[in-house]
Amino acid sequence: MPNVRPLPLALAFGLAAVLSAPGADAARKKAAPAPVVSPACTDFHDQANADWLKANPVPQVGAVTALGQLADNARNQQRQLLERAMSAPQGNVQKLLGDFWASGLDEAAVEADGSRPIAPLLGRINAIKKAKDIPASIAALHQVGIPVAFNFAPDVDLKALDRHIGYFMQGGMGLPDPAFYTRTDADTVALMGRYRAYVKQILALTGTPANKLDAESALVIQLETELARNAQPLAGINNPFNNYAPVSTKDLTGRYKNLQLDAFLKAQGVNDDLVSLSDPALFQQLNGLITRLPADQWKAYLRWRVGDAMAPYLSKAYRDAEFEFRGRVLRGQTIAPTRPEQVLEAINVAAGPMLGHEYAAAYVSRDALRQAGLMVDQIREAQIAAVKRSTWMSAEAKSEAEAKLAALKIEIGKPLRDLDYTVQPMGRGSFGGNMLIASTWRHAQEMKRIGKGNADRRWDVLPQQPALSYDLAQNRLIVTAAALQGPIFTDAAGVPGKFGAYGALVAHEISRAIDAKGALVDARGELRSWWTPADKSAWTLIGNRVAAQYGGYAFPGVKDAKVNGELTRDENMADISGVEIAWDAFTAAQPDAKPADRQAFFRAWASLWPQQLSPNEAVQRLTSEPRAPGRWRTNGPLANLPAFGAAFQCKPGQPMQRTEAEQIKVWR
Repeated sequence: MPNVRPLPLALAFGLAAVLSAPGADAARKKAAPAPVVSPACTDFHDQANADWLKANPVPQVGAVTALGQLADNARNQQRQLLERAMSAPQGNVQKLLGDFWASGLDEAAVEADGSRPIAPLLGRINAIKKAKDIPASIAALHQVGIPVAFNFAPDVDLKALDRHIGYFMQGGMGLPDPAFYTRTDADTVALMGRYRAYVKQILALTGTPANKLDAESALVIQLETELARNAQPLAGINNPFNNYAPVSTKDLTGRYKNLQLDAFLKAQGVNDDLVSLSDPALFQQLNGLITRLPADQWKAYLRWRVGDAMAPYLSKAYRDAEFEFRGRVLRGQTIAPTRPEQVLEAINVAAGPMLGHEYAAAYVSRDALRQAGLMVDQIREAQIAAVKRSTWMSAEAKSEAEAKLAALKIEIGKPLRDLDYTVQPMGRGSFGGNMLIASTWRHAQEMKRIGKGNADRRWDVLPQQPALSYDLAQNRLIVTAAALQGPIFTDAAGVPGKFGAYGALVAHEISRAIDAKGALVDARGELRSWWTPADKSAWTLIGNRVAAQYGGYAFPGVKDAKVNGELTRDENMADISGVEIAWDAFTAAQPDAKPADRQAFFRAWASLWPQQLSPNEAVQRLTSEPRAPGRWRTNGPLANLPAFGAAFQCKPGQPMQRTEAEQIKVWR
């Protein structure tokens, strides 16, 4: 879930001088004053968020947003929880977390530790003698959460959505885009020069003699370039359907003998009969590289990957090298995070579910969980009612949509299915060592997802991260513990405020079950398109109107630029749906709501979206952000809703109340 520089409001009486026909007795006459449009009917985002915008000026870099502040608050809560766990742990999980936190904050101990935490991994790599030793080292590094040569991770079986299978996919490269290795433009050549220098720094720290650094860094980049040449572009690899190619695990050994993938699966604790391997040419190439490249080249590559993966968690020399390249060059950061920020990030990476388990218990009450669940049911009923009265959806589609909404699973706070927190003691001695212990545990938990009946283990977010999301594969709504706080869900907002913020976000996500993408999976969890051609055409026509509406809005902070209506189409449609359905649910729950309560509903929606963007951030978001700027996430949906105009006495044709002919209806 992931926001707006206020524009000055030009609200004044329009005075015009009207001259009579020429003549000696001509008199100047004043025109009648133009009617005043209230601020709420001109720009509700700025009017509702005036105090927030005044308190949060435009930053020099990055963005300041209300939901970003919620995430900051959640991080502060996590730090407070870890401090308490360090001094007075309640139970074994908190003892583990408290020791992990303490070991990370002890910078002197981390510095003294040097490369010791990864010494066993480096020792195994250095012991490689022949090609047949390489696959076992690859498997061992995957076990501790350091993927090398390729990626292997669980995901939903697209033909049996009640299970996860393991996906073999491209990976093992130190740069985020395979295209970097083969492009020859000046910027990419300069980037590769910086990358080579970083590789040399890490190799030096992991044991390469100075006189061999140039040669070994060249070997590392050569091996990664081999992987990149046969890799899919990022656009392709991010499409789950491109990655799905189920094969029997029994067939792997014969096809890729050198890689020893059967032994790899056993090392990960995977005993399933099926995996996905969508790019056999890539793995055939990898299979050949095992024997074609010298063992010393593989050893240099594996040492580099270990050092790079662990650099943020080791001594200062490692951390500085990693930040100078990955922080400054790739992520665009100008200031390194503080030590507590670094340690919190590390714990979330390696032991995020463990921290989430404790976070949900500490910061979400049973009453909040009960209220949040009840509201989801009210929103779902409102969406079902809207489907039944829809004028554009076919009878066949209505029937399937109702069934799918009725079957919707709901998980609020933390995953319903808990994890096994049996982890070897961490202690307060070695932060890098604790990182590997926790990472090994989390990898093992990931591998346990694989197999029949294990699909509901998966959350794509952590409970301590503010998020509401719809899981298409499992027809499931996820609401994290961190999302059940202001401005999303707060007792101070009362019932109207909860419906206007939390309810509208829930409705936004639930609408995903029955939109164009949701229509690809039916109520039984089977992959099939259940919309008729007429349904698809009707949805496209609505979407075209939405794209045109938002494409007419100025992009705040970028001169003469407009919002990209096509890029933001899907999110904008979900926003409009969300406000429509949440309003229906609210008026059903409180049919006699007072005028102030009706206004409070809309103010709560607006309170989600105030944002201030730096000039560079605004330019970047203009072309890449699939969500509209905060001003238009507030104003765009409300301008289509007659109930908003009635609540604030806005007249048709004013900026915040489109005429009836202009209004876009998704579910009303």
